[in-house]
Amino acid sequence: MLHEFALSVVASAGAVASAASAGAIRFTDLGLDPVVFRIGWFALRWYSLAYIAGIVLGWWYLSKLLKQPGAPMAQRHADDFVFYATLGIILGGRLGYVLFYKPEMLGTPTDIIKLWEGGMSFHGGLIGLVAAILYFAWKNKLPLLRVLDYVGCATPFGEFFVRLANFVNGELWGRPTDLPWGIVFPGGGDVARHPSQLYEAGLEGLGLGLLLWWLFWKTDARYYPGRLAGAGLTFYALVRFGLERVRAPDAGLEHLSWGLTMGQTLSLPVLLVGLWLLTTSKGRRHRIEPIAGNASVA
Repeated sequence: MLHEFALSVVASAGAVASAASAGAIRFTDLGLDPVVFRIGWFALRWYSLAYIAGIVLGWWYLSKLLKQPGAPMAQRHADDFVFYATLGIILGGRLGYVLFYKPEMLGTPTDIIKLWEGGMSFHGGLIGLVAAILYFAWKNKLPLLRVLDYVGCATPFGEFFVRLANFVNGELWGRPTDLPWGIVFPGGGDVARHPSQLYEAGLEGLGLGLLLWWLFWKTDARYYPGRLAGAGLTFYALVRFGLERVRAPDAGLEHLSWGLTMGQTLSLPVLLVGLWLLTTSKGRRHRIEPIAGNASVA
């Protein structure tokens, strides 16, 4: 099912890229449906499956990482952590969306729980995930920064699939463009716009995932607590800050008094934390003792 979803989005992306001389592409012509299937009142959406896929694949990849020497936790910890991660991402993502982008929803609390209508903040989800890691590491007496490193390596799956789902939903589109792959989105006016959701899926999902894969498997970064997490946060913040130049601001947040978009504003503290973790990681290099019984790594 997810394979078919990915293929449909890739096919749509191909149609976007190949329509150079045909004028603006209309989203409605791509044949994408946000709903996988309906049974009576129940409708399963790709947006929901994207979160499920991100969490399941993240758990699977984390399990592979933990099989390497000097892992900071055992497989049983990864299995237990799925619950905390899911709770942190959903609660943090939704509350972050309400507080950062739709504070008027606080006046109608029942709207906050309508997750099926969409509306999640990556920065809020990140805060929720970090909070889950903090609690989980404290509860199980695990090394916080090293758990953060390993979990961080598994997060790009979720970002990739959720951004694709944003595209299928026809939401979070970009600013107007005259580039040949510009798309006229429903609700975005009769003007071609950047498919910024695909840019984010490629950079924040695939790009970040490849960077962390290389650092984990091809370097000794995982033996410097905080280095992997720092690299991931820094890369994400820089990419998101830059992509905000082509991503349309959320309604009501078009003209913030300090000259940055909300996405750029929220990315700045992420960048500062990431740079701090990176620049201080060298001083945290020490002999890594395994939690799961694998060999120590000097």
